[in-house]
Parts: sequence; C-alpha cells; structure tokens
Amino acid sequence: MPNASDEGANCPTAGPSRGLSVVDGVAVLVGVVIGIGIFGFPPLVAQFSASPTIYIGLWLAGGAVMLLGALCYAELGSAWPHTGGEYHFLRRAWGPFVALFFAWARGSVIQTGSIAAVAFIYGEYASQILPLGAYGTAVHGAFAVIALTTLNIVGTGGSKRTQIVFTAFTVVALLAIVAAGVAAGGAGAPAAAVPAPLSGNLAGALGMGMVFVLLTYGGWNEAAYLSGELREPARNMPRVLLIGTLVVTAVYLLANAAYVHIFGLQGLRETHAVGAELMRIAFGPMAAVALSLMVCVAALSTMNATILTGARVYYALGHDLPQLRMLATWSERGETPTRALVAQGAITLALIVFGAASRNGIETMVAYTAPVFWLFMFLTAMAVIVLRMREPDRPRPFRVPLYPLPPLLFAAVCLGLLWSSAQYAGAGAWLGLAVLAAGLPLVVLQRRGALRPVEQSGP
Repeated sequence: MPNASDEGANCPTAGPSRGLSVVDGVAVLVGVVIGIGIFGFPPLVAQFSASPTIYIGLWLAGGAVMLLGALCYAELGSAWPHTGGEYHFLRRAWGPFVALFFAWARGSVIQTGSIAAVAFIYGEYASQILPLGAYGTAVHGAFAVIALTTLNIVGTGGSKRTQIVFTAFTVVALLAIVAAGVAAGGAGAPAAAVPAPLSGNLAGALGMGMVFVLLTYGGWNEAAYLSGELREPARNMPRVLLIGTLVVTAVYLLANAAYVHIFGLQGLRETHAVGAELMRIAFGPMAAVALSLMVCVAALSTMNATILTGARVYYALGHDLPQLRMLATWSERGETPTRALVAQGAITLALIVFGAASRNGIETMVAYTAPVFWLFMFLTAMAVIVLRMREPDRPRPFRVPLYPLPPLLFAAVCLGLLWSSAQYAGAGAWLGLAVLAAGLPLVVLQRRGALRPVEQSGP
C-alpha cells in the first residue's frame, strides 16, 4: 500500500517519460488483457447462455464494457498517476476508510481467489497430461501454488526471470486454438446436441455469464498506468483504448467462434480443458497434449505474476496496521516479503480445498471473488464523477469523452454484476462477502484511532 499522503504523486522526483507510441500502448494493453481465462472460462459462459447467438453476444458486450471501464481508469490514471492504482483513486474520492477496506479485500478475497481460480484452470489442463484421480485438478493446482510461492520466497529475481520465459506461451497457445478451429472445420467433431434450456431468471443468468466474460477480459484497468507514459495522451489515449479493445474483442470472438463451431453450445457446456479437446479433434491426441503443456505454462505465468504482486498487499497492510506488523517482513537477500507470501499461500491453499469440495472449482473461486471485486469496481467508476466535482481544476491529460455517460454506464454494469454474482453464484459468493465483512472491525478500529497507522518504511 502506498504512502497515505495525497500529495505522494506530486513529490519532486523524476517522473516517467512520455515515450510510448500508440502502437506501444496497444501492444501493452493487448498483452495484459489476453490471458489464461480464454482457456478456462468459455464453458462456464456457455452454461449461462441460452443460444449460440447470446453466447457470442456476451463476448461482444464484454468488449464494450472493457472500453467503458478503461476510459474511466485512463482519466483517473492521467490525473493522479500513482503506483497504488485503485487504492489511491479510492482514497482520493472516498477517504482512507474505504481505501483500507479495499486493501483488506484485495489481500483476503480478490487476489487469493484469483490465484486459486487460475490454479484450477492449470489443474484441468495438467490432468490431461498426468491424471491424478477425482481430485486431480485441485492437487495439481495446490502443488503449483506451493512451488511458485516457494520460488518467490527464494527471491524476486528468479520469479521475474521465470515470468519472462512463461509469457509468450499464452499467445502461442491461443493462436493454436484458432488454427485448430479452422483446420477441423467440423470433421471429427462430436455431433452438436440441442442446448438444454436454462433454468431460473434470464437476467441473472446473463449477469453471471458476463461475470466470466469480463474476467476473461480482465487487465484493461492497466490503462490507468499507460496514460502517464503516452505521447500526447489526450489525443492518443482514445486511440489506444479503441484499437486495443477491437483487437482483444476480435481475438476472443475468433476463439469462441471456433469453440462453438466445433462443439456446439451444449457440447461446450460439458467440455473441460476445452482448448485441449479442440486440438485433439483437429490434430489428434499428441496435439492435445502439446496444447495442454502450453496452457499449463501460460497458467503458471499468470499465477506467478499474481503471487508476486499480491503478496505486496499483505506486506503493505503490515506496515499500515501495527497488529499485522508480523506481515511486514522483507528479505533483503531475496528482495521479497517472505511472511506475506506464506500468508497468501496458506489462504490460497485453503480456497483450493474449498473449491475441490464444490461442483466446479473454477466457478466457485470466481463466485468467491466476483461480488467483492465488482463492489470496489463500482466505487472506482463513481470516483470519476466524485473527483470531477471535488477537484474540477485538476489537470487531466485525458478526459472521459461524453462525460458523465461512460462512468455512469460502467457503474450501472458493476452494480448489475454485483447483484448477479451475489444472487446466483451460491456459497462461494457468500463466503467472499463474509470474509470481506470480517475485515470491517479492523478497519473501523483503525478509523477511530485504536489502531494507528505506523510510518511506512522499507522497500
């Protein structure tokens, strides 16, 4: 967590140079957004889609929501560039109480739930290579969490080098999926079954489908950090966001069109490790194993990056709250927050055990994180409006076009997704909300002064 001072961004230190072109910005945005979710979430989106048209429509709508959210984050990031990201925006708009509550939520629900969800995606593909029985997916995921947490405890340098090796595999694997869909054509594919009708409320089903779609589009909030380094951000930021959104949406539509074409909607609902199955149909079992290996490496890349960054939240909380001081231990040798990594790993393993006992571990982990995630995303969207009113003269290199429509639309979407995920996601959602509520007494005590923030030191 960054220093609490609101003036932190104005310190007389060297700032980032504006050296990024539009092409650079698009490359960064696309590279951040396209990730492991496209190999794990499509079957879950299909479960909440009444027809192939609705299924593809959800992916189109996801691109539109991505653009709305990125516009909001780009304005906040250009006006208040800060390493704290959402924490800093929420503090400026809503005060330290909400910001600290967000830090608790990120450390206890959002980050650990995300790691566990990716661990289950990894486990599904690893099980295609080495089956380990009924709970093999969870076992593979747990071993991956332990190994990567250990790697990060040993040292950040090794983690960063591993990350460089892992990153390229995600794009290669996704391109292989699209190629397989074209090559298969329909030959060798299972006969498409008539999709079973959905039960329950249609609006709620569509909302849950969007939850999984937008998780696959996740990462667009990194646009907040591009605005400080773009040349002529007022002119180039809209171009980066529009082009980046179009590229990501096109790639995802191609991949999902391949899925639906080969499996049909009902077949997609029933398929696990969908990418590997598509490769098996197109090119045979060895191709399925090869893609499973690529997806496993891509999943390890995502997990490693999330473990690396997530542990810093626990470390920062240990600095801000004396009763959590034990988490603020920094290893000079490994340049890493050792106790924070251990705490994060322990929570993630507990979530994997919880997910293993449910019908679908990935779905349960998404349910655990989604209501909390969309609550704070709503507050961040509204921060655009609050800060426009509170600080109208603040320089904003990039301003949301058609204001206030985009932040209001995005805030409305966030509320809808919060409601859908809380109402239709089952026990996982309520567990996530309960863990969020468990942090309320700590935050209230801090606000009243019973727990006084300590001066931040160290890295």
